[in-house]
Amino acid sequence: MKPVLHIAPKAIIVNAKGQVLILREAPVAKHRGNTKTGCYQLPGGKLEPGETFEDCLRREVLEETGLHIEPGEPLLVGEWRPVVRGAQQQIVGVFVAAKPTSEAVRLSSEHDAYLWIDPAKRAGHDIIPPDCDAIDAYVAKAYIET
Repeated sequence: MKPVLHIAPKAIIVNAKGQVLILREAPVAKHRGNTKTGCYQLPGGKLEPGETFEDCLRREVLEETGLHIEPGEPLLVGEWRPVVRGAQQQIVGVFVAAKPTSEAVRLSSEHDAYLWIDPAKRAGHDIIPPDCDAIDAYVAKAYIET
């Protein structure tokens, strides 16, 4: 049986201090078929049919964090293949740098904590792949530009 294909815009939100926002998956998310309870991830979600990539990214970030963002350029395309409720999934994540245009983080029920971290020290946090790879790509690009 072929996997169900999803495209997932994901945001690497960088604040004025150069810190990246990561979210910890709450136990309630397990009821939706997610299996990374307690791990950190970047905000984002699945593209709905007919929705533009940027609209999805803004919607998902607002739903998960309460933040409005200004998306930048894509930094990484990653892929993962979870089994959700017995169905094989194929998720292609497109990770985009973004700047917040609002400041107060307000989490949805999908997450129970958040951190603003130094992206160069992301290895000190339990961040799911390929989200950790996306943060590394941001660090590499920031290093090249300086």
